[in-house]
Amino acid sequence: MQVKSIITEVKWGLIFVAMLLCWMVLERLGGFHGERIDLHMYVTNLIMIPAIAIYVFALRNKREADYQGNMTYFQGFTSGLIIAVVVCVVSPLTQWLISNVISPDYFPNIIEYVVANGQMTREEAEGYFNYESYVVQSMVGAIVMGAITAAVVSVFVKRTTKTTAD
Repeated sequence: MQVKSIITEVKWGLIFVAMLLCWMVLERLGGFHGERIDLHMYVTNLIMIPAIAIYVFALRNKREADYQGNMTYFQGFTSGLIIAVVVCVVSPLTQWLISNVISPDYFPNIIEYVVANGQMTREEAEGYFNYESYVVQSMVGAIVMGAITAAVVSVFVKRTTKTTAD
């Protein structure tokens, strides 16, 4: 695959990362990494809405820009996977920015919350809620959720023109 052929995916992968960083800023400003941390697990799942929208826009853009309006399911799925790989590769940096710049108190806050509510022991919480663990989770999540999203969105975005032999 040539570099020129994945420029669209790299662009949309970086747009996805920018959306994710903005989402984390909004979660923090909304108090979901602090005083409203009890609601975090619900609010954070709403990120699926802009995430799916970005995949739809990305695959439509790929279809129009690179495939002249026609794209097979496989081409769409492959494009979506490449976006997921871009997000995965950038995940350590993204997670560092979230953990150290956007919301440095998130890990201590969530650890205290789950321990105080008897959901985990302190050792379990500290083992799960830390930068290294979240880097792995974000990288795996980028690939798995990106593949699932690409598989579903490609069904709706594919378009092929049927030609008839006269």
